[in-house]
Amino acid sequence: MPTAVITGASAGLGRALALALSEQGWNLAVDARRPDRLFRLADQLGGATRLRAIAGDVGDSGHRRELLAAAEEFGSLDLLVNNASTLGPSPLPALAELTAEQLEAILHTNVVAPLALIRLALPALAATGGTVLNLSSDAAVAHYPGWGGYGCAKAALDHLSATLAVEQPELRCYSFDPGDLRTELHQAAFPGEDISDRPDPEAVLPALLRLIERRPPSGRYTSGDPELSAAATENAVAEELSR
Repeated sequence: MPTAVITGASAGLGRALALALSEQGWNLAVDARRPDRLFRLADQLGGATRLRAIAGDVGDSGHRRELLAAAEEFGSLDLLVNNASTLGPSPLPALAELTAEQLEAILHTNVVAPLALIRLALPALAATGGTVLNLSSDAAVAHYPGWGGYGCAKAALDHLSATLAVEQPELRCYSFDPGDLRTELHQAAFPGEDISDRPDPEAVLPALLRLIERRPPSGRYTSGDPELSAAATENAVAEELSR
């Protein structure tokens, strides 16, 4: 069975994706900063899949090596999902109030650490013609007050993904923008506000799973892209069967 590494897997979209892939029989190597929540996920998955849960911060080089070593125990690596992220200070400050140290921390988690993990994973991914999936945001392409630090980090991650696709044409390299979701990160952007009108992470899972399964050309995708609709998938399968 294929193997996936998912960072930030204990909550939000990372957790939803881990549960969905486990149901499909994927081997999983997952991490999160909070051991208690990560191990609750591991307990929930139970014997549904072969799983290695490694608590730690993806910004730490030793932890990254440990995570990739855990994945290698399964014999291959087919998918690397860079989902772990940080919003930065909450409430969100204007750029004029964002310190250099705060911006460095945002960039380290959202850009530097994903690239470092990709570099470690490239030999294993190249062996399978695998997929790199970087979780993006509409803040990477739009401009909202207070979102400057996080937005510039996600824009850099988008650029990194696109360049990697050119340099590693044997792989699939995606940025995926799921839109606004009801997650802890999004709540931190709006402390004290009601965000119950945002959809749960599970709402975008069908589009994300189609991206992983169908493997369209490398690029930036959103959960609402026509290429990731159920109808597009059905048409693609019908065309394949008619050949």
